[in-house]
Order: sequence, then C-alpha cells, then structure tokens
Amino acid sequence: MDLFRRIRRKPTLELEDIQATVLRARPEPYFGTHAILEITDPAAGKELLRRLAPRVTSAARWDEPQPSWMALAVTYQGLVALGVPESSLSSFPANFRAGMAARAERLRDTGPNAPEHWEFPFGTARVHVAVTVFAENEADWQSEVAAYERELREVPGVNLLSHQDFGADGFNVFGYRDGFSQPVVEGSGAEPLPGDGRPIKAGEFVLGYPSETGSPLATPAPDVLGRNGTYVVFRKYHSHVDAFNRYLHDNGRTKAERELLAAKLVGRWRSGAPLALAPDRDDAALGADPKRINDFDYADDPRGLHTPLGSHIRRMNPRDTKLEVLTDVNIRRIIRRSTSYGEPLPADALTDDGRPRGLDFIALGARAIDNVEFLQSEWVNSGNFVGLGKEKDPMISLQDKKGAYFTVPGSPPRRIQNIQSFNTLLGGEYFFMPGLSAIDWLSR
Repeated sequence: MDLFRRIRRKPTLELEDIQATVLRARPEPYFGTHAILEITDPAAGKELLRRLAPRVTSAARWDEPQPSWMALAVTYQGLVALGVPESSLSSFPANFRAGMAARAERLRDTGPNAPEHWEFPFGTARVHVAVTVFAENEADWQSEVAAYERELREVPGVNLLSHQDFGADGFNVFGYRDGFSQPVVEGSGAEPLPGDGRPIKAGEFVLGYPSETGSPLATPAPDVLGRNGTYVVFRKYHSHVDAFNRYLHDNGRTKAERELLAAKLVGRWRSGAPLALAPDRDDAALGADPKRINDFDYADDPRGLHTPLGSHIRRMNPRDTKLEVLTDVNIRRIIRRSTSYGEPLPADALTDDGRPRGLDFIALGARAIDNVEFLQSEWVNSGNFVGLGKEKDPMISLQDKKGAYFTVPGSPPRRIQNIQSFNTLLGGEYFFMPGLSAIDWLSR
C-alpha cells in the first residue's frame, strides 16, 4: 500500500518549520534506526544539534527526492542538559517534566510493566535526545546511519545509549497490516481519503495553532521554542507472539476459526480489512485499498456483532460508538508513527524462540502525553466507557493473571477466558519534538 498521501490542498501551516514525521507518513517498505543519546556537556549537545539540524527533514521537503529522512526529539532532562533556562523549562507541562516513569500509576504501568523492570536506559534521567533515521532502501539507510554515527564520534560529550534497528513492509510482528488509520490535520495540505472524517484542527497536533476548542494550547516559552513543535510518547514493547498464537490455537478448532478470532481481537483481519466491511472473511483487496480501508463507522453495529466493542481498534478510535463515559473523540486522536522490530514468529509457532521482537509505539500530538495517559487508564485498561466493566484491551493491556477474558458479542455472547498479556512494556519516555527554528535556538 502506498502510504504517501497525495498533497492536493494548499497548506496553511508553516511546513518548512515542522518536522516531516509529524505530518507525513513513511514510505513502505522502509529501513530505520532509533537512537537514544545522553548529553554530558551542554556545549557538546549544542554542537551536535548544529550538526544534525541540516539533516532533519521538514514537512515542506517531504515530496522532494532524497535518500533518507531524519527526526529529532528531546526529553525534559535533555533540555536541562542543554542548559535551557528555567523560565523555559517551567513552561512545559508537568507530566512532560516528570517523565514517563514518574507517571507509571496514571499509565497503569504496574507489575511486569513497572519502571523497575524496564531495560536501560529507560526510567533513568540519562535519556536526553532521540534521533530516528529511515530510508526506502537499505543502502541509503546504512549511509545515513554511518553519517550520524560519525557526527557522534566527532562530538565528545554526547553518548550513544541505545541503538535499535527497525523496518517493515507495513505488517507488525503479529502479522497485521498497521499504521494506516491516521487523522487528517487541517492546513497540512493532505487530501482526506474516504473514511478519514473531517480534518482536525492543527492545534491538536502542532503547537501554536487553533485547537478543536478554538484556541491554541499552551506553548512552551519563548515562542521560537514552542511554535511548530509537538510532543512524542515512545513506548517499547516486547511482543509475546507465541502466547498470542497459543490463545488462537486453544480457542479455534480450524484455521478459519482462529483467523476470525484474531480479527475479532483487533477489529481488522490481518490484511487490514475491517470487520465493519468484511465481517465474515478476510478481503485482501479491501485491506490493500487506501480508499476503502477506513471508510466505515459503527452506526449499524451498536452491539459490536461485527466489530466487538472491546476490540483494539474500536477502543483506540470509537468513531461514532455510543460511549458510556462521554468524551470528545476528536481531542483524543493521536498521530501514530509506530515501528516494529525483530523477525516475525511463524503463525503456527506455539513456543518462543527467545529472539527480541515487538513494537515501538510512537504517538505524536500537542496533547499526546495527556491522551496516551487517558487512553491507557480509561480505554486500554478498563471497559467502563463501552459498558464492558473490567474487560481490557485484548492486544496491549496488562491482563490480570486470573479471570481475564475477551467478549465476542452474539446470541448468546461468547466470553473467551484466560486471555494473557500479549505485550510487555520494556520502557519508554516523553519527548518534545521541536520545530526546525527551535532546534536552531536550542543549539545556540
């Protein structure tokens, strides 16, 4: 599927100052790397920003031929390490300043997902800068990685703490096509596709513009630092594909039954075809058609007979579902730039091979931190908002050790017991993704 959305409308945002990954989808397939950096000397950190700034891609340049793309984000501790003045530091929201580990209770990151179990460097004060590079082919990707690594070697005082390669053809490690359902940002120039809904006010995703409430959200000071920036939530998961396969195997007698259950858990078939449009069997042509894949709602399925109320996609974007707990769905939307890492495990494999594989959940938006905290506590780890009580998201929640289940509505409904946690959190952090002018300001 071509994930590049054709730019037809005249943009009204300052695209030349907004990092490309905020508004533009990645190519498919792609090769990429996430790097986590620590700044031990403010002057060195500023020097590295000066060197990397020309490589950071703006949304205005996205359609220009280029071998690779780069994005850059910084944590609160990174801003401190760069010597940003207190008057600016205090203007950032409290949850960003606290960091993800300190927000574990709100995020429901408990038990095996708790910060004390995270892999290094997550949960420490040493995560300062995140750099992501990606390209459409392996040669260009390796060339760009070599270039930024050379810059690192030439700037003592900045340390590489973590380096993770990723790449995908649009399918995650569970075998589902992913990453194609995104909000359209008003003023970005993107032409909505069928089912995208109306463009959402730019201020919900980029700081400095009117939001859905009519006014811009609070912007960090000074204006050059905050304007055209956004927030990023990064959460790294290890995926227990073997446990997922066993759950399907234990609750489906035939391959067809197992694949239908897999679709019920997510709300889509593995091809990406939504149950709302293909309730009985997969439709690969539908799953590959960007003009049809999101063109649906739930008006004719209030009970969830086609798409279960507790399925992953219906939780993350209820669309027109009648909610038990009222909220404005449009201010809960996030832009997802998640990536997969590791080799997939075969669909018939019932035991783990011990290799790392999983998902880097990446959410962007002016309310990204607030929204992910809300989603985790209210929509992922609870079912009250759709009348499901304690039932949790079947794919990304931390399930209770006893009594966890998933409900497939019907006459009678089928309650499938003993659902396990299919993903374990390995760590994460809150970042600020500055505009290009802000990167220049931070480097001075």
